[in-house]
Amino acid sequence: MPNVEELIQKVLEYNPQAEVGLIRRAYEFAANAHKGQVRKSGEPFLKHPIEVAHILAKMKMDAASIVVGLLHDTVEDSLTTGEDITREFGSDMAGIVDGLTKIGKVEFLSREEKQAENFRKMILSMGKDIRVILIKLADRLHNMRTLDPLTPDKQKRIARETLEIYAPIANRLGIGWMKVELEDLSLNYLKPEVYADLANKVELKKAERDKYIEEAIEIVKQNLKVYGFQANVYGRTKHFYSIYQKMESQGIAFEEIYDLSGIRIITDTKVNCYAILGMIHSIWTPVPGRFKDFIGVPKSNRYQSLHTTVIGPRGHRVEFQIRTEEMHKIAEEGIAAHWKYKDRGQIDTKDHKIYNWLRQMMEWQQDLVDSKQFMDSVKVDLFPDVIYVFTPKGDVKELIRGATPVDLAYSIHTEIGNRCMGAKVNGKMVPLRHHLKSGDTVEIITNPTHVPSKDWLKFVKTPRARNKLKHIIKLEERRRSLEIGRKLLEKELQRIGASINSLIKSEKSGDILRNHNVRDFDELFILVGYGKVSVKQIIREVFPEREEKEETQERVEITKHKRVSGGVKVRGVDDILLHFSKCCNPVPGDRIIGYITRGRGLSIHAATCPNVDELDYDKERLVGVEWDVSEPSTYPVRISVLTIDRPGLLASVSTSITSSEANISHADISTTEDKKAVLNFVIEVKDLPHLERIIQKIEQLNGVLQVKRMMGR
Repeated sequence: MPNVEELIQKVLEYNPQAEVGLIRRAYEFAANAHKGQVRKSGEPFLKHPIEVAHILAKMKMDAASIVVGLLHDTVEDSLTTGEDITREFGSDMAGIVDGLTKIGKVEFLSREEKQAENFRKMILSMGKDIRVILIKLADRLHNMRTLDPLTPDKQKRIARETLEIYAPIANRLGIGWMKVELEDLSLNYLKPEVYADLANKVELKKAERDKYIEEAIEIVKQNLKVYGFQANVYGRTKHFYSIYQKMESQGIAFEEIYDLSGIRIITDTKVNCYAILGMIHSIWTPVPGRFKDFIGVPKSNRYQSLHTTVIGPRGHRVEFQIRTEEMHKIAEEGIAAHWKYKDRGQIDTKDHKIYNWLRQMMEWQQDLVDSKQFMDSVKVDLFPDVIYVFTPKGDVKELIRGATPVDLAYSIHTEIGNRCMGAKVNGKMVPLRHHLKSGDTVEIITNPTHVPSKDWLKFVKTPRARNKLKHIIKLEERRRSLEIGRKLLEKELQRIGASINSLIKSEKSGDILRNHNVRDFDELFILVGYGKVSVKQIIREVFPEREEKEETQERVEITKHKRVSGGVKVRGVDDILLHFSKCCNPVPGDRIIGYITRGRGLSIHAATCPNVDELDYDKERLVGVEWDVSEPSTYPVRISVLTIDRPGLLASVSTSITSSEANISHADISTTEDKKAVLNFVIEVKDLPHLERIIQKIEQLNGVLQVKRMMGR
């Protein structure tokens, strides 16, 4: 088992001023706390925190991180308390240990919820001190290295969590070597047969592959010497998980992968990176679409490198990565490459811009109460197949592939997203659902009075945009429901000679709020607006005698109305005033319902009318109705025709309608930004089959994209 002196020696190699006395004290504290404890393998428990501390030393972390690496399991797995850590090592280190300590005393409904809450707590802690996640990554790496003694189910569960959460976080933080090892270890436990097969095949091809790469490297070195470039050149092998991903995504066999190895060139300056790229392309033909410039447009984790694939010796593909020493250091070590011991784990302003995903996750953990939604958002953000777009000012924005202008708007600022009403891509207007591509210059057009549309949820891709939309739509729906509910209740109260004020001041007001489990009348109005509580129910609770008297009088009045011929038979009633609802304009052939309205007799609706579900009715107001087609008549119907905007198409559509023996009583024409026209008509038809024939005739016209009947206002 590694001892503390080996650990201290490793720390002193990169940090000669490290507080080695503090590290020794932490080792002794951990040894006492874990005395007598063993791991599943039978090894002393203390071996785990020592190995974690060694991983942190490899990452060149500060002494405080090494100390917490030794202490990180003491609170969770021994009788040690947070107060003990604070007393012995101070509040800063106790805070980091607390961020790493799982929530063990809370009962959760599921393992997924527990995972989400543990991760939520860690996110909060790493917002205060980034060392929390770096130590957690070291902890997870050693756990993955020592999974063998666990049951296969536990191995798979931990490996899946590692692959979904911790390997992507290592990638986001730019710690390339750790991401690679976590992915390969996860694959080994999730798909052991696949891993073993890959390991065998890679080993069998190793000698042949190494010989080929050495041949290519020799050619590169000779040319570097000719051109006078200072650079180190060496081969690198793809890790197993990346090979597996390529096989899965492209549906190819191992034997079809020709770039199992690549060549990395480390030079002295950024200028020479581009110069060497030109040299490589002059030697071998580059593969189109395989060049990526991460120096000009760095990844969000500060990764910089030039990537290119060429047709190398004997016609085989070779992948090159070209970077400077500093770029290579950041590519391998990430945030740890520029660790500042004096910062106490805080991310400076520059780092905040680079790791804005951390801020996003902190926002999500505040906005999303539901644990599953929170974890879904995190997982989507950690697996970005990214694109890079430009703002009109030249700023680069990283987005998920398939992202839209709305996603970009919300990535800039919530208010820009909320007020987004249009977008220009490369100077041309595009629909908001337009998929952006790398290199696009995108201008967001806003309007201070514009509000987000619920339809945006159908096409936005980024978790930030989706979560912000859900939040604002929920608030807007609540506001509208409050307004609608209050108006509905106000109208009905006026009918019986009462008011909102009299309702609120009623002796029964407290009982009403308790009965409906709300804190105040605004919440009650919202329930009415949502349709969860009926107006009639509230009035019966407060003014039962007035409501009963009003209903009796209404029934008397309805029987006095004379029947108006309208092609409808009302079951059980001979004489009644009726009218067809203008929100749906039913025609013979539609299934219909009758609803008794106050002062207007019977309202006839199509059963599919969107407004039917919103009617504040009880069973006494529903009346059975059916069509009476003994007397020929015509009925108004609204249709909408979407067409290509070209001359003469309106005349063709109008002719199709009139030639089908239908009259046009109203027409309204508008055009869209994408060169289309919307033709809205009110036409008079005999019945549903007549309407369907007209629609079919219009659909056959060249240039007509869609014809639909309009329901609802």
